[in-house]
Amino acid sequence: MEASSDFFNRKHKDHGVALNHVQKQAVLQTEGPLLLLAAPGSGKTTTMIMRIGYLIEVKGVAPSRIKAVTFSRASASDMKERFTRFFPDLPPVDFSTLHSLAFEIVREHFRQTGTAYQMIEGDIELEERVDFDSEHPPLHKKHILRHLFNTIVGEIITDDQMDELTTYISYIKNKMIPREEWPLVECDVKEAERILREYEAFKRSGSDKLLIDYDDMLTLGNEILERDKVLLRKYQQRYDYVLTDESQDTSLVQHAIIEKLVRRHGNLCVVADDDQSIYGWRGAEPSYLLNFKQVYPKAVILFMEQNYRSSKDIVSAANQFIKRNKSRYDKNMFTHNPSHQPIKIRSLADYQDQAKYLVQEIQKVESLRDVAVLYRNNASSIPLMNEFDRAGIPFYMKDGDIRFFSHWVVKDILNFMRMTFTDKRADILEEIHTKINGYITRRQMAALKEITNNESVFDNLLNYVELKDYQRKPLQECKETLQQMKGIPPLDAIRSIRRKLGYEKAVEKMSERLGFRKEYVFGILNTLEEIADGLETMEDFAKRLKYLESVMKSSRFNKNRNAVTFSTLHSAKGLEFKRVYMIDLIDGIIPSNDDLEKNGAGKQEFMEEAVRLFYVGMTRAKMELKLITYQKRDGEKVKESLFVSDVRSIIAPPKPMQTQVPKEEPSKPHNPKAIRNKNELKLGSIVEHRVFGRGEIIKINGERIHIRFQAGVKALSILTCIEAGLLEPAVRVEATSGENGYPV
Repeated sequence: MEASSDFFNRKHKDHGVALNHVQKQAVLQTEGPLLLLAAPGSGKTTTMIMRIGYLIEVKGVAPSRIKAVTFSRASASDMKERFTRFFPDLPPVDFSTLHSLAFEIVREHFRQTGTAYQMIEGDIELEERVDFDSEHPPLHKKHILRHLFNTIVGEIITDDQMDELTTYISYIKNKMIPREEWPLVECDVKEAERILREYEAFKRSGSDKLLIDYDDMLTLGNEILERDKVLLRKYQQRYDYVLTDESQDTSLVQHAIIEKLVRRHGNLCVVADDDQSIYGWRGAEPSYLLNFKQVYPKAVILFMEQNYRSSKDIVSAANQFIKRNKSRYDKNMFTHNPSHQPIKIRSLADYQDQAKYLVQEIQKVESLRDVAVLYRNNASSIPLMNEFDRAGIPFYMKDGDIRFFSHWVVKDILNFMRMTFTDKRADILEEIHTKINGYITRRQMAALKEITNNESVFDNLLNYVELKDYQRKPLQECKETLQQMKGIPPLDAIRSIRRKLGYEKAVEKMSERLGFRKEYVFGILNTLEEIADGLETMEDFAKRLKYLESVMKSSRFNKNRNAVTFSTLHSAKGLEFKRVYMIDLIDGIIPSNDDLEKNGAGKQEFMEEAVRLFYVGMTRAKMELKLITYQKRDGEKVKESLFVSDVRSIIAPPKPMQTQVPKEEPSKPHNPKAIRNKNELKLGSIVEHRVFGRGEIIKINGERIHIRFQAGVKALSILTCIEAGLLEPAVRVEATSGENGYPV
């Protein structure tokens, strides 16, 4: 005990690190399995680093016998840097991601068995031209999948479909879903299951080496540890203590690897927050945490509920908000930080007012690095970038998606604009011929390309290509519309393309046929209109797009500078800012239409993950949090997010309607036996409550006390109980007892 006190005192003196009671418990609980449930801003990384230092300095454990695993390379690097800062004289500890640990196991097994392999995922120039007719696509995951999609479906896969397909594959691998159940997993990409089967077969037979992607690192690592008992024993004997961070993001296959590693000694510390599990779509398994004691029956579970990051206003509201979820540990986040200002909700008239409003707000701020704008979808970042750039406000885009500028919708609009300059190029019309009024077929397009008289493509279609009677009028109208568009401002041009040329209807049909999300595609068109607004020529518009693409690329250099941070809610996890704006808070975005529909189908986990994502956004804010919604989008009325409505009712509860004036109750007499001091409340004590009767104190947690009454467990405010004299000490009566252990 003296050694541990000396350890804590020394770290307090050297680095100003003062741990609270639960954090110290987590440091001292070194043997056996430990689940440390860490609320946002509760100092989990500091606690983990102190725990590792305690193992080495006080318990005498060699650093090489400790393995610390986290979710991302950035987190592993941060932990390593903090450990070096806190314990500069100690040898390094092995910090890594679970992927790299699994790959180390895979490589060693392959060396022993003489298996040749090749990684097919990582940095590669994906924009290079690929010959889809080739039987030998480049040996990279996305190239292979592109080739298989083209061969099986007969179309060129879009970036959106590629994202959907790779997510589907990762989900199946990380959830360890058996092959016979693959058809049960939803995927909007045509023939997804067949493509996956062909992909797995190709990895084994498409080369003279075994082809491996990132997901295979995990699945193969787990399978090898299952089969190769000698290698398993080697890794089990290498580490005496294992710690895993961000374990709410860990998938089933990753948990399985950890289980095998610690099976011999059981010294596992799992740090997680089930309320921040937001990666279910790629296989994270938050239910594993809820069932932790089933896997590790002797596990100790500790609750780190004190938030050091945020003001009392934010902590209180976020704590109440997350309680709408049912599949979670019963926790109560609290803080001793003072109030700063209530959470603000701003409802704007229209979606397009959002970026302008933010510019007006943030222009008043001196320290831009203290500000973050958070959104659910990457598409939200483009209008922000456009408006902030025009206002001269620097920004850092944490996860900008450069693919917006090469999206097929953007290419289509630029091709339509090119057609207003010259309608003599069949190659341009070929790119967009299925997306205009006129119903031009592939055969007709092939015939048109054979004509080389340098005349209007529409004239050539009407004069020299065999057409149906119903095609002639719309093709003539297309020609005239494009001629009328020549020289008009780009905003007017886009609106003409959408409506007069029939692009919007064509896109709607394509979305139904190919499984695109219509709202997403229309969102790109709306964003292009915002970019075009105020520009004079279509040349200006094309230049603006090129310029914004370069701005997005260069924004990464603004990291750690005086710049506003733009980030998706997913990528913001782990970050903190004095002032946070959460935007696009409408039903259909957060929660998404999928969340709402799947929830309606009885799949509560989708809605609960959306709740957790919103909670992650709220808890990034230290001092000020503003929620931004609006009433109209694309000319249609929208509903504010039901999550915003929830927060609204939390920060300003509706007053109950009184049907009659209540009679004035006589004042209650002073209770001389009432407990008036917090120190009188002890775990295991029996108390008498004025309303609930006799009960046992089972947990004291910051500002709340948990008492088990006959009616069930109640979490009560300690302050209220003391000020109102609600509790008095009671004597434990040994008698025939009921279900809860109280006398009957």
